[in-house]
Amino acid sequence: MKFAVDPWDPTYGTSLGTELGESAAQVALDVELPSSEWQPIDPDPWVVPPDAVLFVDGVRRVDAQVWVDDGGAEAAPALCASYAAGVVCCCKDGAHLLTADVRRGLFTTADAADDVRTTAGTYRATRTAPHPDVAPAQLLSLALQRELADTELAAAAAARGGHDSVHGGADDLLVIDGPLRGRQHLPRAIGFVKSHRSDYLPPQLGGVVAALRTGQRTPVFRLGSSWERHTWYLRLPCRPGAPWAGVVRVECSADLSAGEAVGHAARSQATLPRFASTEYKDSRAPQNLYPIAGLERELRRRLGEPNLLYRALRRAAAA
Repeated sequence: MKFAVDPWDPTYGTSLGTELGESAAQVALDVELPSSEWQPIDPDPWVVPPDAVLFVDGVRRVDAQVWVDDGGAEAAPALCASYAAGVVCCCKDGAHLLTADVRRGLFTTADAADDVRTTAGTYRATRTAPHPDVAPAQLLSLALQRELADTELAAAAAARGGHDSVHGGADDLLVIDGPLRGRQHLPRAIGFVKSHRSDYLPPQLGGVVAALRTGQRTPVFRLGSSWERHTWYLRLPCRPGAPWAGVVRVECSADLSAGEAVGHAARSQATLPRFASTEYKDSRAPQNLYPIAGLERELRRRLGEPNLLYRALRRAAAA
């Protein structure tokens, strides 16, 4: 029996869903090539990597699950969470942190919610409207994710402005860890999607992804759902094995012309593979790029000691 082991750490799920769900997104395949001519595309040797690559990521942690007395018969559920976003720059001077923004929040549906002040920091109250069709825990988690996305956007804008002022607007590429949604207006930005849950390509073209070799990509195509973007698949350096091993999906704004989108795709081929991680150093190799992994570690360190924050919340509740 022959089989292949996915290098992705199973504690994170899988890089490829066991069964890719059929997507309802509208797909335009002929952005770069007609669908009848689809084939793996080699890196363009004439494409020059950017002077600097700015990697954006965020982390979140629930410090405590709490209940807020809203004056009714039952207390409202809430989350006290710490979250942070930052940007690391990789350029000729090496890798260095440009910005890191740490925030704490109380997420609840309670109208009477107020900021929670503790000896370890203040949790700013963020109220979200209840929804009868969404479980409270999921509703609060989504509210936390929205705040984290806003923090990532603010960190990216601040880092890009600071980098341009210091380096005189030097050529750069902004890499968002995750979908580009909500950040597609940022200039020279791409979204970096590590795992796959939906099947966007028709069956006859799915084999093009499996046939990709290291550094190769699919042609650019366009996705339209609740938002639109240009996208393509790219295989990072990895050990041969599973058909989708090392495959990531990269996005750029739908506002770009077809030629500009193809330019972003070619630039991603010249840029992203050199930051790919290796199995013996990272359990999510090669998709968990080294700068992003390092940024995640630094941001988690800045979230603070969870036991200290939990005790501070207990004391604040008792007071």
